[in-house]
Amino acid sequence: MEHSEQPPEQPPGRHGDHVAQIQAAWRRERPDLDVSPLAVIGRLHRLAARLSAELTLLYQRYGLGEGEFDVLAALRRAGAPYERAPGELAAHTMVTTGAMTKRIDRLERAGLVTRRLAEDDRRGRVVALTDAGRHLIDEAFTAHIRNEHRLLAHLAPEEAAALQALLTAWQERLDGATPTSA
Repeated sequence: MEHSEQPPEQPPGRHGDHVAQIQAAWRRERPDLDVSPLAVIGRLHRLAARLSAELTLLYQRYGLGEGEFDVLAALRRAGAPYERAPGELAAHTMVTTGAMTKRIDRLERAGLVTRRLAEDDRRGRVVALTDAGRHLIDEAFTAHIRNEHRLLAHLAPEEAAALQALLTAWQERLDGATPTSA
């Protein structure tokens, strides 16, 4: 489809497509704007919300929020002895150190992690998985991967591979671009 062409208001077989309805309304109200990006960005946004809800529901079965799952997973991925400094954890989970402190506090109260002084820097701390924390994240991560397989099963393997390649390329390009305001 050429860029100037307007896609149909309602894709075939998708009578309840919320994003297509939003696009149609904007085309009606602002025919001077090309609202075609909504077809991708809007759907990705809605899909991300749906996937987050599906993933969060699974984490809750293990008594975890998304943040706690991320911390336990980052510690488990570190390999034996399953520990990292709080700053490293923040970097591996892309949250602020303040948010990380709250997550670690909750996990420590639950007996899933411990904190101790770093051996090489007495001012620093190290967060480590307890045996209970390791057992929980191993069980939760196994269920998480099954859940992700279930969610991806809605795509054919070649569709999933194509989507992975497209998303990877897009993310690399965006990560290399300078943020600008439109």
